[in-house]
Amino acid sequence: MYIGNKGTYEHSYDAIVIGSGISGGWAAKELCEKGLKTLVLERGKMVDHIKDYPTASMHQWEFPHRGIMPYKDQLENPVINRCYAYSEATEHFFVKDKDHPYQQEKPFDWIRGYQVGGKSLLWARWTQRWSDLDFEANAKEGIAVDWPIRYKDLAPWYSYVEKFAGISGNKDGLPQIPDGEFLPPMEMNCLEKHVKEQLTKKFKDRHLIISRTANLTQRHEGRGPCQYRSLCNRGCPFGGYFSSNSSTLPAAEKTGNMTIRPFSVVESIIYDENKGKAIGVRIIDTNTKEVMEYFSKIIFVNGSTINSTLILMNSISSRFPNGLGNDSGELGHNLMDHNYNAIINGEFDGFQDKYYSGRRPTGTYLARFRNFGEDQQKDFLRGYAYAGGASRAPMSEISDTAVGSPLKKDLTQLGPWKFNLRGMGECLPYHDNKISLSKTEKDEWGIPQLIIDAEYKQNEKNMVKDMISSGVEMLEKLNFKNIEGVEDTRNIGLNIHEMGTARMGKDPKTSVLNKYNQVWGAENVFVTDGACMTSSACQNPSITYMAITARAADYAVNELKKMNL
Repeated sequence: MYIGNKGTYEHSYDAIVIGSGISGGWAAKELCEKGLKTLVLERGKMVDHIKDYPTASMHQWEFPHRGIMPYKDQLENPVINRCYAYSEATEHFFVKDKDHPYQQEKPFDWIRGYQVGGKSLLWARWTQRWSDLDFEANAKEGIAVDWPIRYKDLAPWYSYVEKFAGISGNKDGLPQIPDGEFLPPMEMNCLEKHVKEQLTKKFKDRHLIISRTANLTQRHEGRGPCQYRSLCNRGCPFGGYFSSNSSTLPAAEKTGNMTIRPFSVVESIIYDENKGKAIGVRIIDTNTKEVMEYFSKIIFVNGSTINSTLILMNSISSRFPNGLGNDSGELGHNLMDHNYNAIINGEFDGFQDKYYSGRRPTGTYLARFRNFGEDQQKDFLRGYAYAGGASRAPMSEISDTAVGSPLKKDLTQLGPWKFNLRGMGECLPYHDNKISLSKTEKDEWGIPQLIIDAEYKQNEKNMVKDMISSGVEMLEKLNFKNIEGVEDTRNIGLNIHEMGTARMGKDPKTSVLNKYNQVWGAENVFVTDGACMTSSACQNPSITYMAITARAADYAVNELKKMNL
């Protein structure tokens, strides 16, 4: 069911889900399938699967600037233009800087997608599980607070969401990234297979695997398979990758229990002082600016890390004068993003008679080996992985030829094989990496403008140096040539793995959420997106959000049935 711009002022549901991205879609699916009449609120426009993917099958030459954003747009939107996925083919799925400004105490690139499906239409789809190495790290090192859960708590829910989402990959037997429920893996090309084999011979702790990815290698749950076009972030008309639009929201819709209302900016969560719990959500219609209230028994907050915390911070009452659930004073603190500031490249002389077919939409993954097992570092805590891959480009893309017969020849010849690595490092949860609400500036809907104050610190900088030196060392020992190892200058935020600011914990004095993602003091409110994270690990986080959401939804419904919420 769809609610347009006209809505009722007093409409009640069993559940309200704020946000329709990766975690919001899962919350909607689980709550609806368990019989709850559920309202899904999305601040952006409606995006229907297939129908609303306007560029999905366009060729590069069909775009006015061959896909590159014009200079005027780059000047007006410097943040979003730094995102790898932003182009003429995808700009309709991104929030423009000029339309939704925020304040940066230090450079922070906040990448947003305001539409039904959120950034699930744009994500990179890598899905490595966490392990107890990650859930136990804070406690072992005395960093921040301990996670209130361990891998065993989440393992069955990882399996549950993997089976529905469709994750392709190998069972590699690596304890730092536990095996899951996989569809057949995509295939490495010849150089990647060579690197995998040689790494194992020369380094006992280095394991290169095909990335575990939410791209379907066979038809699954009525979707796919992947067509190997590598145009995923335009929206896939084949349903070849997991998104809310192709997967969880249709499942929720199928139950008849979901009502979705786009163009709904959530202003705050309504807390009833007498009942001691939240009773609903106050929204502002995105277009008309009309204020409305919707009511429910439980509320799932899945607006994406920073916006979810913004909503909690703006939900003020006598009980919670500093934001909903903020007895600890930790709300807004401990903002994290992964650290991808190490790039290593090299050329390889062999396999000149080989190539590959298709555009495989994923790469290879070199699992964490630092501060793991026998390896112990003095210069930094935690660890990192590498995203990697091998490819060959036409000579025309790497040579200086411009016109005439040399160019014609280079268009039909391939250059050398190249292998690249990008470090993917963990970021520690620092209390002073934080967000807050402006006391003077408001957005178009009268909501306080967000202030972000965060940076990579010395631990992350030391890790970058090691990522570069280790990457260079590996390629040297594998007989690559023309090796380059460089430090990138990406701002925190640009890796689009923002986490923290409403962390889980064991004590309301030091955390915002309990072990089931309930807000301390408002236990019928659940936060299950990246805001809940207590540390960041170095794995891509979205599969963990999915598992956490499914687990919390199951708990919420059971508690609701017991009349405990």
